[in-house]
Amino acid sequence: MIVDCAVYERGRRQNGDLALGEAFRRCQGNEEFVWLGMHEPTKDEFESVQREFQLHELAVEDAINAHQRPKLEVYGDTIFVVLKTARYVDSEEVVEFGEILIFLGKGFVVTVRHGPASNLNDVRKQVEGDPERLKGGPGAVLYEILDRVVDDYVPALEGLREDVEQVESEVFSPERKSSARRIYALKREVLEFTRATAPLVDPIDRLAEGRYDIVPEDSRHYFRDVSDHLKRVDDGLEGFSDLLTSVLSANLTQVTVQQNEDVRKISAAVAIIAVPTMIAGIYGMNFEHMPELGWRYGYPMALGIMAAVCLALYRYFKRVGWL
Repeated sequence: MIVDCAVYERGRRQNGDLALGEAFRRCQGNEEFVWLGMHEPTKDEFESVQREFQLHELAVEDAINAHQRPKLEVYGDTIFVVLKTARYVDSEEVVEFGEILIFLGKGFVVTVRHGPASNLNDVRKQVEGDPERLKGGPGAVLYEILDRVVDDYVPALEGLREDVEQVESEVFSPERKSSARRIYALKREVLEFTRATAPLVDPIDRLAEGRYDIVPEDSRHYFRDVSDHLKRVDDGLEGFSDLLTSVLSANLTQVTVQQNEDVRKISAAVAIIAVPTMIAGIYGMNFEHMPELGWRYGYPMALGIMAAVCLALYRYFKRVGWL
């Protein structure tokens, strides 16, 4: 469905609703461009947009089906950009992703949103309040969208940071608790997040270097700023991945050590119990000719030997750290 369609002349939005045919005609002017926003369009809904703006069928297929990796491709005079948006859901410790797909051509911008994407209505209102910025045309709109998407990565990154720090504290706390499942889950979220940010670094660098005429020369430093922010996010995710790998190794090592300690304690207990069990077993065989059966102090002596040996074994295992 079409969310908004507006024409901008000299950086100012013009009044009135536009039909697609009229929008395409208006975007042919030198000082005008059209921004068409859509949300999860069907193939039939997008067909008229494709026809009016002469969009490449492969890019259109990507825009309709979504689930694309971030990229920047050029089809003739049209630039096609795919962005992944991110929102951290703290209660579930997951990063929720959406997609924004952007077509930029001479005099037009077509944006297609899928999933829980960043709200472009706020971006549109923000840039409409800055006519000087909008005079940059479609390239200025592309910058504003990129800037919003990358800025929204930061809260998601901070949400991950808090959970990574929590799981690190759990692993090194005195409590005996295995955090392997939570570590694996967080590592998976970091990996998915990295897949959304890492492929975007090179396209934004190319935009900042001025490889595309649609980006005005005086706007390129803005793209460099976005590139710097994105690289910081990407570096942060790489650090989380390395930290989680180390924490997982430490957790597995702790579990192994704890299991060894448990085995030693059980072995020591079995050894202590084995001595009185052996002596009692021997004297429970009911033979007639056995040592000290007729002696008055034989029974107390047997109990004393049991106690003395058990005490000696207990002190030994305590000294060597098995108990």
